[in-house]
Amino acid sequence: MNSEYETGRHAHASLAGVRDHNDVAQVIEEMRNDLLAHPNEWENPTLERYLDALAAILQAVPQLHINRGEQPPTAPTWKLVAELLVRATGHE
Repeated sequence: MNSEYETGRHAHASLAGVRDHNDVAQVIEEMRNDLLAHPNEWENPTLERYLDALAAILQAVPQLHINRGEQPPTAPTWKLVAELLVRATGHE
């Protein structure tokens, strides 16, 4: 890790304009490229750690929206799916 706190970061991927499955696929490609370029910077660089974090992030979706002052969605959007995938890369 390169930070003073010795913890990882989220993947660098653009969530702007995510509207459909193709956009989510693009975000995943950006995540992969970021992982290949910076494998020691992610908080969750292994599949096991990433999946554990993704499960935790999915369980926290209602609270995430409440913290933002928003109503939790009844159905996820493609942008939310992409956001959760990226958030799981840096979730502690």
